[in-house]
Amino acid sequence: MKLPRQVAGFDSASAMVVALSRFLHGRDTPPLGKPALRALRPAAALAAHLPTGTREWIYSVFSGVEGRPESEIAALDIDAVAASIAGLYPQRRYPVVVIGSSNGALTHLCAALGVPWLPQTLLLPVRQRRVSPDDPMGAVHAFDRTARGLLDRNPDLVLHHMHDPNQDRLTLRRMAYFRVKRTRLGPAYEKFLTDVLEPGGIILTAECGQLWPTTRVGERHLFQFGAVGGIPPQEYRDGGQRITDYLRRYGAAVTEWRAPPADDESPEAEWGFEPALRDDVAAFADRHGYRASRLMFDEPESLSPVVADLYRWWYRQRGLPANRLLIDSFILLDPWWTLRAGAVPYWTAFPVHPSLTGLHRYLDSADGYDHLHLGLFCHGVDSVGTASADQWREVLRRARVAGKFAGVSPSRYPNDPHAFFGYQRALRAIPDRLPPPQPLSLAAFEAFLYDTPGRYPQVRTDVV
Repeated sequence: MKLPRQVAGFDSASAMVVALSRFLHGRDTPPLGKPALRALRPAAALAAHLPTGTREWIYSVFSGVEGRPESEIAALDIDAVAASIAGLYPQRRYPVVVIGSSNGALTHLCAALGVPWLPQTLLLPVRQRRVSPDDPMGAVHAFDRTARGLLDRNPDLVLHHMHDPNQDRLTLRRMAYFRVKRTRLGPAYEKFLTDVLEPGGIILTAECGQLWPTTRVGERHLFQFGAVGGIPPQEYRDGGQRITDYLRRYGAAVTEWRAPPADDESPEAEWGFEPALRDDVAAFADRHGYRASRLMFDEPESLSPVVADLYRWWYRQRGLPANRLLIDSFILLDPWWTLRAGAVPYWTAFPVHPSLTGLHRYLDSADGYDHLHLGLFCHGVDSVGTASADQWREVLRRARVAGKFAGVSPSRYPNDPHAFFGYQRALRAIPDRLPPPQPLSLAAFEAFLYDTPGRYPQVRTDVV
C-alpha cells in the first residue's frame, strides 16, 4: 500500500513511517521514501550545479507539487489515511506498538525493538498561491472554510496550521502546512492494534513535550507562526537584525514579520504530543487486556543521546565494535543500512545551531568515535540559525580516524538537491556489512535504562 496523495511525503511523519515499515520488511529506505525516485538521481546531480536561484526555484516547484486542492483536503477521511499507514507494516504479531510523536531517534529505537510506530501527527499539504511567506496575517484566515470542512468531517482531529517563513520559505510559495493531530485512536488504528499486538502486549505512547505559542482560530483549529529550528519563538515575533538581514537577503518587501497575537501555548505542530490521545489509548488498552505505557521527552532531540548510547551498548553486548557514529538529519535516515553498517545513530532535527550544540554536547560526554558520517538535510534556504558547513566540519574533526560528509556537498549546502540521493549512497558505501540482528528485547531496553539513572534528565518513562 502507498500513502494517500493528500499526505505529504516530504515530511517527518510520513518519511519515518516509510523508513520503519520498510525496515520491518527487510528493506532499505529509498530517496525521499519512494523507490521510483532513484531514477531522478542523475537529474538531481545536474541540478546541483545550477545557479543558486535556479536551485531555489526547483526546490519550490518540486515541494509545491505535493500541495493538494482545498476541496480534497476538506473532504479527507482521516481514518482511510490511518488504514493506509497501518497497511504499510508487516501483518505479524508484535510485543509492542508505539504511537505518538514523530522522531528520528524513536524510529531507530523502534527498529532496534523490531516494532511498528503509528504517528499521531500528519502533514496535509494545501495548494497555496495567494499568500506570501512573509504575510502571516494574511495566512491565518486564508483557509478557514477548508479547515472547517476537514474538522467537521473528522471530529477527532486538532488542526495546527503552521506558517514558518524562515525554514519553509520556498515551500510556502506553493503550499500551506496543515498539521493534524489525533485525539483518539480511531477504527483503523484500533483494528491494527487488535490484529498485531500479542496478548497482554504494550501500547507505548511517545510523548514529546515541545510547546509553541499559538493563536486559536476556531474550535480545534490553531495557527502556529514559526517552528522548531534555528530561532526561538519570540524572535519570530520581535524581529531583530538576524531577521532583517534574512529578509533583505531574499528581497522581501518587509523588514520584519507581523503575526497574529499568540493567546496560548500548544503542542508544537510537527513534534509535540497532543495529550488527549493518551487517555484514549489507556481506555482502549484496558478494554482489550493490553498495557499502556509512556515514553516522555522534553524536546525532539532529547531522545537522540539515549538511542545513540543504547545502540552502542547493544553492539558491545553482541561483541561488535561500536566506533562509528552516523549523524542523521531530519528525514535523512535509514534504519536498515544503519544496522547493516554497525553504525550508532544520532538524529538531529535540522542542521541548525541548537542541533549542532546538542551534538557537540553528546560527543563531549561519550567515548570517542573512530568514524563520523554526517548527513545534512538541505531545505534550500539560507535561513536564520542554519549552522555553516565550516561549523559542521568542526564536528567531523572530532573523529579519531576519519570524518566525512554523507552525500552532501559542503560548498552547495544548504541548497544541494543531490543530498537526498547522496545520503543513501554514502551509507551503502560504508564497508561493514553485518547480518540483520535479532530484535532487542524490551527487557534489555529496560535494563539499559535502569543501569543509567539520571543520565538523561529530559527523558522519562513508566516502562521500567
